[in-house]
Amino acid sequence: MSLKLAEKEQVVAALRAKLVSAQAMAVAEYRGLSVAQLTALRVIARKQSVHVQVVKNTLLKRALADTDFAVMAPLLTGPLLFAASEDPVAVAKVLTDFAKGNEKFVITGGALGAKLMDAAALQQLSKMPSREELLAKLMGTMQAPLSTFVRTLNEVPGRFVRTLAAVRDQAA
Repeated sequence: MSLKLAEKEQVVAALRAKLVSAQAMAVAEYRGLSVAQLTALRVIARKQSVHVQVVKNTLLKRALADTDFAVMAPLLTGPLLFAASEDPVAVAKVLTDFAKGNEKFVITGGALGAKLMDAAALQQLSKMPSREELLAKLMGTMQAPLSTFVRTLNEVPGRFVRTLAAVRDQAA
């Protein structure tokens, strides 16, 4: 069943709204996957704040026009699903992890802003730590000098108490 012009315009507008806030986008061929497998992918993606959708290539090309992701146009051939997110690593991780368990799922390529990436580049991007992991490491690095300083200050009275206890034990 084909969409009417007004419905197509709504789909394009919705896609464009998703792409405005996205930093990364990827497309993958899903031919041969069951509906249950695609639903599982969507559930995993939703938990990672990744938008996954199967859409006609012509509508996606229209949504990509005049955006940084316009470089993706040559990749849009065949039955594809697209994924987009504010976290570039999340897009890559969701798709590559799903592709490991489903050999019929083939990642075609992606874009990080206006830079086109192939499947190998997405694979490399998926190995990077996520935004949350990077923030946790940053906080740990920022807290390390402070916690070391506190332990140093705490050691002075602790050493004094242990010395007094040793003197008391010798006197007794």
